[in-house]
Amino acid sequence: QVQLVESGGGLVQPGGSLRLSCAYSGSIFSIIAMGWYRQAPGKERELVARITRGGTTNYADPVKGRFTISRDNAKKTLYLQMNSLKSEDAAVYYCNALAPMGPGGGYWGQGTQVTVSS
Repeated sequence: QVQLVESGGGLVQPGGSLRLSCAYSGSIFSIIAMGWYRQAPGKERELVARITRGGTTNYADPVKGRFTISRDNAKKTLYLQMNSLKSEDAAVYYCNALAPMGPGGGYWGQGTQVTVSS
């Protein structure tokens, strides 16, 4: 069983920055990959960034060069540093964790709202 809790969302102006956090619990060795996804109203949930157990990272094209995903195993926390935020980045951001014996789509947190507005 893996539990995920996101935090750090809020209201930010275009061009601003936010750092999202995802505190996870469970067997740390069982997590093979973690990622951030986002979902805007009327749209499907989409991948933002992903990091594997070995530290390999991947980013969706719209956020490349602006977002950075990282993980602190000692603190059991996943981060998403979001810079140069745009209106199109506004969405609910979800933390995801994949485990060998877990659901095919991984475990999900409850999400944290990111609003980008002047």
